[in-house]
Amino acid sequence: MAEEYDVVILGGGTGGYVAAIRASQLGLKTAIVEKSKLGGTCLHKGCIPSKALLRSAEVFKTAQKSEEFGVSTGEVSLNFQKVQERKETIVNTLHNGVVGLMKKGKIDVFEGIGRILGPSIFSPLPGTISVEMNNGSENEMLIPKNVILATGSRPRMLPGLDFDGEWVLSSDEALELKEVPESIIIVGGGVIGIEWASMLADFGAKVTVLEYANRVIPTEDEDISKEMERLLKKRGIDIVTNAKVLAETVQKQDSQVTIQAEVNDEVRSFTAQKLLVSVGRQANVEGIGLENTDIVVEKGFISVNEFYQTKESHIYAIGDVIGGLQLAHVASHEGVTAVEHLADEEVYPIDYTTISKCIYSSPEAASVGLTEQEAKDQGYEVKTGKFSFRAIGKALVYGESDGFVKIVADKKTDDLLGVHMIGPHVTDMISEAGLARVLDAASWEVAHTIHPHPTLSEAIGEAALAVDGKAIHS
Repeated sequence: MAEEYDVVILGGGTGGYVAAIRASQLGLKTAIVEKSKLGGTCLHKGCIPSKALLRSAEVFKTAQKSEEFGVSTGEVSLNFQKVQERKETIVNTLHNGVVGLMKKGKIDVFEGIGRILGPSIFSPLPGTISVEMNNGSENEMLIPKNVILATGSRPRMLPGLDFDGEWVLSSDEALELKEVPESIIIVGGGVIGIEWASMLADFGAKVTVLEYANRVIPTEDEDISKEMERLLKKRGIDIVTNAKVLAETVQKQDSQVTIQAEVNDEVRSFTAQKLLVSVGRQANVEGIGLENTDIVVEKGFISVNEFYQTKESHIYAIGDVIGGLQLAHVASHEGVTAVEHLADEEVYPIDYTTISKCIYSSPEAASVGLTEQEAKDQGYEVKTGKFSFRAIGKALVYGESDGFVKIVADKKTDDLLGVHMIGPHVTDMISEAGLARVLDAASWEVAHTIHPHPTLSEAIGEAALAVDGKAIHS
């Protein structure tokens, strides 16, 4: 029997379940169709499990250097099985929390694969959802007034480097490692690749990163990229940029994988126990019935307008499936915007330059707004201020004084254009800069914000002062 809904959401990841909660708050009869587990990639294959492993790596590294803090611990060893068990406990706890939120919001959850049907006896418009149930029961038919596509993404493969789960891994398989490999090659020096490089190096693996661009984390400010590369190399991580991986050369034998890469016109060979491919993510647009609609897919992503409507105005799409900033917090806000728009609430388009981005490696990096080069490319005459954590007392107390805060401002108006950080706990500090961007603050307004002492956030105030040459402690 067909069931009618105000909104049906395909995908129960961060974007999908947040959209469902907001729809429920607005009194809309809501359903989610999820083929696996509520929480999606972020909770089960991305943000949460990887950060749990990164935290264990950080504790392991800290324990190894505890003598520097006057704390004698004796020999420090790693129990990777317990590391994985802790990760699973955290994931399960949060998953149960999401399940509870669905019950609280009276949101119907269908466990299966949902596909959009074209015009039919159920509706003159495409959008009826046929759900192939995981339990093998008869397909459920859902008839919504509106649909939100939140089907997410999966690790992108390189042709010739298919994931086999043993030699060649995606981040999904890497999360399930039973032990830390002695050595690993990571293809891709973007955010995910750098986080894995940092984590596995802290766990004791010999890590080599092969990056196609001329610098790691190439979407970040160039000064941040340079500092990240310097500090990772300082920790013994081999960073190779301008590296074009020759996938057809991969060889697997004697518990080793070897691959060649063209580096500055020279072909070099690299050998390790494992190879992790981290070259971005691919939208899940297949098998969901898009061919039964007029929805447009461009360059592998669903095209939407500023309120996330597809060419079928009653069908919305959010999150990784539309490209852009493929971040969980972005998907959540896109979901809220889409729901409020379909519910005829007053809603404003998201300004993506106010969204903070974080890298949870060691050191951490975080940013919001335009890089210095992006600002110049957009015609701004810029001025910058930079302040090192080496002059921050709290950073010395923490024993982590590498890195800096950099502020990019408009020379004519003083408006804050971008803030870029690398160093201790900057992923927790970036929200101040994000709020400053939302409020369209000037650099001098940030400078006049009195930051408590001793805190790491003093570096933000000093960097803002440095924009006009007024930093106190440099």
